Amino acid sequence: MTDPTEIIIENGESVPTALPLATERQAKRTRRKLLPKLLRVAGRIPFADDLAAAYYCALDAQTPRKVKFILFAALGYFVLPIDAIPDVLAGLGYTDDATVLATALGIVGTHIQDHHRLAARRLLGLPDKASAKA
Repeated sequence: MTDPTEIIIENGESVPTALPLATERQAKRTRRKLLPKLLRVAGRIPFADDLAAAYYCALDAQTPRKVKFILFAALGYFVLPIDAIPDVLAGLGYTDDATVLATALGIVGTHIQDHHRLAARRLLGLPDKASAKA
C-alpha cells in the first residue's frame, strides 16, 4: 500500500479486509509506546487489564482486521500525549481514555478471548482469575 487511503480487498470480498496505511502506522506506534506507558501507570488506572487484553487481541493473527482497526485506534488514543483531558490531571486524566476503551470494547469486546485476558493479567502481575477463585 502506498496511498494512505488505499485499502486492499482480499479473497474477492467486497468488504475491505486490510488496514489503511495510516492505521498500520498507528499500530506500530501503539506497539512501541503502549506497554511502557501501561506498565508505568497500571496501578493508577482501574482498566489496565482491559487495556492489556485489548492489546493482545489486536496482536492476535486470528482477530479480524476490522476489530484490530478499532482496538488499535482505542489503544492509540491511550498513548497519545495530547488528548481531550490531559493524563496529568489527578482523578480525571484517564477518564477520556477509559471512555474510548469502553466504547471500543462495547463494539468488539466479544473478540477478546480468555487467552488474551490471561496474557494481560500475567503482564500486569495479577493472579489468574481461576487461581484467585480457589
